[in-house]
Order: sequence, then structure tokens, then C-alpha cells
Amino acid sequence: MTEDLTGKRVCVLLSGGVDSAVVTHLLCEAGYRPDLFYIRIGMDDGQFACTAEEDIEMCQAISRKYALPLEVVDLQQEYWDRVVGYTIDRVKRGLTPNPDVMCNRLIKFGAFEQKAGHAYDRIATGHYATIIADGQGAPSEEFGKGRWLGTAEDPVKDQTDFLAQIDTLQLAKLVLPLGPLPKEVVRRIAETQRLAPAKRKDSQGICFLGKIDYNDFVKRFLGEREGDVIDIETGRKIGTHRGYWFHTIGQRKGLGLGGGPWFVVKKDIAENTLYVSHGYDTRLQYGRHFCLSDFHYISADPWKGREHVPVCFKIRHTDHFAAATLTRMADGILSITSESNIQGIAPGQFGVIYDRTCTVCVGSGEIAPASPC
Repeated sequence: MTEDLTGKRVCVLLSGGVDSAVVTHLLCEAGYRPDLFYIRIGMDDGQFACTAEEDIEMCQAISRKYALPLEVVDLQQEYWDRVVGYTIDRVKRGLTPNPDVMCNRLIKFGAFEQKAGHAYDRIATGHYATIIADGQGAPSEEFGKGRWLGTAEDPVKDQTDFLAQIDTLQLAKLVLPLGPLPKEVVRRIAETQRLAPAKRKDSQGICFLGKIDYNDFVKRFLGEREGDVIDIETGRKIGTHRGYWFHTIGQRKGLGLGGGPWFVVKKDIAENTLYVSHGYDTRLQYGRHFCLSDFHYISADPWKGREHVPVCFKIRHTDHFAAATLTRMADGILSITSESNIQGIAPGQFGVIYDRTCTVCVGSGEIAPASPC
């Protein structure tokens, strides 16, 4: 623990997994007595029921072990209205949404704050990220004042891209004990302390779906509509699909085409047509330029007044940061020109921007569907 929390009221957002359990242990080991909360967001509507029973059992075990109070906060309706609504809207428009990013902004640090978090000075989570405060660990003078979201010591586990839409007030309350730790150390702590979730696998996929198939979920809202799959090089029809909303730019798996690999490189929304390209090295998979609209700065714009800025970025959850030049355009649009080829630039996905040392996560914006710059 790097931040002194003496005299502050602290809570932990438990998920039922190993990471937040270890956060609870580290806080107690440091002499703090946090309250524990589990946020229920899974759907309980019959066909798509996503029970939280096992998660809650794990949270209760942590609560008993450390004699800490646990409360389950039901945010299912808020999640449905804000995050599921966002997801379906983007998919229907042919874009690639990221519900987990919006869940952090709107639910874990949004709706939770309104229901319970407002009573606490700090909210601790199991995210792999760090806090840079008042220049400590800052990569340059641009980040010498204030509070910034920093990347984790372990680039493989870094989760700043999932936090890139939180705001300044949310960041001000955030405590991230796991940021300096490799995952294997976290696992070792959990096993040594005999924490209930020590052997649980890391969660995968969209946070509210659990074991529910993503395509089945989308089908419920948008149905199916057969369309053509076209080889973009030859113009030849090579198959059919069940609806453009099931597919994203850069996708390879799940196309049902023989003689692959095939990659989705374009979608015609009006005609419900997918265009694919053959081979691992087809140039149509790659690009070096995209634009970000409605860019959200987490803390502040560190490069205010500069037209061209060297940066790093991610367009999906990965341990790799790509180098680029950020150029400011009209109407607040940011133009990003990568120094290397980037596979599968998907409109609607978040482009997350970092300083050139990949130390500070500055913010994120949606990749524009058509290049306005």
C-alpha cells in the first residue's frame, strides 16, 4: 500500500475473484478495516439468467475470514438501462462496443457511487493499474501536478484500457493496490492466505453475460437477417451470414468459411453485407490511421496548445502499446497516425491514449466510423 488511508472510510468492490480478495487482504494487513460490497449486475430474466450465487459465496467467505461487513448492491436495472442499452445501440449501428469500459464508468464508479459509494473517502478495486499523484512516478513535467491514472507494473495484466472512461472525481477516490504486483504474486498471496477464490480462473468476456453466448444475447434484441459474404479482392460471393451485427472488423473466427483464414475487413450496413479478405498477411486487415471522436480526458489535457504530440495507444485489450502521432483536428477530433501497421481497426471501439513512455493513461475516445480527418 502506497497511499496512507488513516482516518479515511474505505470500501472494497468484491467480484468473487482472486484479485479483489487479495485487495481485501492487503488492506487488512496494512491495518485498515474496509467495508465490502458486491455489485449485482447479471440479468435474472429466465432465458438469459446469469446468477451470482457462486460469486456471492466467495465474497461471503472473505467477509467471514476478515470479520468485515458485506453488502450486496443491486444495480441490475441501472446496468440494463445504461450499459446494455449502449451495447445494443452500437451493435445495431454496425459499431464495435466495449461494455466493460462503460460498466466501469457508469456502474462500478457511477451508479454505485450514487447508491453507496458516496459515503466513502476511497473505493478499492482489483484492477491492475496505478495512481500517479503530484508527480510521484510521473514520466514528464506535464504530469507533475494532480492525480493521473498510471499503467500497471505488469503489462500483460494492465487494465487501464478498461478504466479509460472514468472521470476526475472517480479517479480521486480510487485505490489500486494490485498495480505494482505481477499476477503470479497475487495468486501466491491468495494461496498462502488460503483465500476462498485462490483457485478460481480469471473471468473472461463481457462482465454481465457470464456463461451466456454473446451472439445469443445479440440475437434476442436484433434477431437474424441473412446477408452475403463477399471476397473483397474478387467480388465473388463465398458464403452467407446471419446479420452484420454478429461480426466486427478484424474478426476471423466464427465466419463458417472454408479454406481460410478469412478476416472481416468491411461491413455494408445498408445492404447487410460482409466483406472478407483471405490470408494472414492481407494488407486490407491493417491500417495506420484512425480518428477519435468525443475524446474523454480522465484528469486533464496534458498537451493543451500542442498540435502534434507523440503518444502511445491501444485499440483493444492487449499487453502491447503502439507508438503514434496525435494531431488535433476541428471539432475536438483527434487524428491518430500509427508508426506501425495495426490489425482490425474497428469503428466504435475505444482508442486509448497514453504518453510516449506508456506510463500515464490520458483518456479514450470512440474510433470514428468514417475518417473525418
